[in-house]
Amino acid sequence: MDDTPLRFALSAPSSSDRLQSALAAGTRPDPSYVDALIERCAVEPDFYVRDMLTWALLRHPAELTVPRLMDEIRTHDGQARSQALHSLSKIGDASAWPVITPELLTDPDDEVARTAWRAAVVLAPDDRRAWVAGVLTTQLARGGRDVQLSLSRSLAALGTAAEQALTDARAHPDRNVRAHAIATQRQITDPDEGFDAALYEARRIAD
Repeated sequence: MDDTPLRFALSAPSSSDRLQSALAAGTRPDPSYVDALIERCAVEPDFYVRDMLTWALLRHPAELTVPRLMDEIRTHDGQARSQALHSLSKIGDASAWPVITPELLTDPDDEVARTAWRAAVVLAPDDRRAWVAGVLTTQLARGGRDVQLSLSRSLAALGTAAEQALTDARAHPDRNVRAHAIATQRQITDPDEGFDAALYEARRIAD
């Protein structure tokens, strides 16, 4: 089927019209839609439309979407990579694991890095989860509060696989790294403790 009508609909001026077009593409999936949906993810400015595009991709076979999403990560920058990683984390197909590299997990773009952290938690085989934790702890104290919270959540989601890496990070010469490691451990031990409170107490301990 020709995807030209879908491409045209997904570029409509109205975000509500684009949302409806993405919904329709997911409600009536067709293999010919995959490229148009992925390409729109790279440029779509509206969060809710992007979320619907991801849902539409989830409605298509993983054997069609996963290789294309992996190509997006390897060949593009910025939003294209971030949205492709987000979609892969939702699809959860283990065949996408090879795209998770140290370079991706430490990408200088915060949004790319944050989505890579979440995707890595979902896609990592059991025997690679400790490796993921080791790479993620190199990012401790990175960025502002939201980035640090995202990192703590990803490390917490790794569970026991992150224990040793976080323990090692507590001996880091940088006080901020030590504090972030301690705060993350506190979050794992007591998920009900707010991140800000955990970080405040961790800074006191790290001194």
